[in-house]
Amino acid sequence: MKAIVYTNYGPPEVLQLKEIEKPAPKENEILVKVKATTVTVADIRARGFLVPSAFWLPARISLGLKGPKKGILGMELAGEVESVGKNVKKFKEGDQVFAASLLDFGGYAEYKCLPEDGPVTLIPANITFEEAAAIPIGARTALFFLRKANIQSGQKVLIYGASGSVGTYAVQIAKIFGANVTGVCSTRNLELVKSLGADRVVDYTKEDFSSKGETFDVIFDTVGKSPLSACMKSLKKNGTYINLTLLLPSVQMLWKKMTSSIKIILGQNSPETPEALNFLKDLVEAGKLKVVIDRTYTFEEIVAAHSYVEQGHKKGNVVINLEQNNKPLKV
Repeated sequence: MKAIVYTNYGPPEVLQLKEIEKPAPKENEILVKVKATTVTVADIRARGFLVPSAFWLPARISLGLKGPKKGILGMELAGEVESVGKNVKKFKEGDQVFAASLLDFGGYAEYKCLPEDGPVTLIPANITFEEAAAIPIGARTALFFLRKANIQSGQKVLIYGASGSVGTYAVQIAKIFGANVTGVCSTRNLELVKSLGADRVVDYTKEDFSSKGETFDVIFDTVGKSPLSACMKSLKKNGTYINLTLLLPSVQMLWKKMTSSIKIILGQNSPETPEALNFLKDLVEAGKLKVVIDRTYTFEEIVAAHSYVEQGHKKGNVVINLEQNNKPLKV
């Protein structure tokens, strides 16, 4: 089978299209013919080893000290079940599924084996493989952290980075939970964030969201770029601050706040179970949650896709379509 492989950390050009052995499912696994995958920020960091300094050592141990332990990236995917292990009960051949593959990566391949009890479930009936592939990481992350914040109907929630993968889902899910949502993004993404249901949108290139003295029950920094001092002064008493990419310079200030009335939730992975995906599937099928796709690339355009995402300006998600993967890799 064809797969995108990398043997060294580095720029997008380290990604190579190669023929490798097709996997076979174990007793409790399903073999998925991958139709679509994505390029996430996590893929970019793993490929170039661009992790926040606070996570350098554990990330290095996990990813590989001398080179990548997991030679095939791709942390979410959608496809069709080609075969199942003898003990599999939940899925059958021909099922269309979508899944997170954050634990061992591997979405950048024509085939991927997945545990039947992992974060994998049937695709919503009303969307494409490309759309389904863009749900398992961003939407699951947004749902996980908003649940931890225990949002109540009528609360005021600010989403910083509202036009990104996590942010576009966070705006919608916070609204589903009944919140009054303020999204923060750049000028070119104002209309997008409004279309997702945000009650108010702030253009960070023109306005500091904290300048008018407004306070929020929850501030969710999805990109780790909001000024910490602005967030702290803009939280209500007993408010919740969420940051997915805590850096070491922030620790001292956050530590001081730990003993105050503010609840602080820092970056962590959501549980590797199908529960969240099933919940999100129902929202999509009910027309309450939509997927934002910025660009779609073919398999052989993986270098260009990584180069684009690495610029840090994508809207929503960038998808890789594996249906046209018989050409040489473009560099």
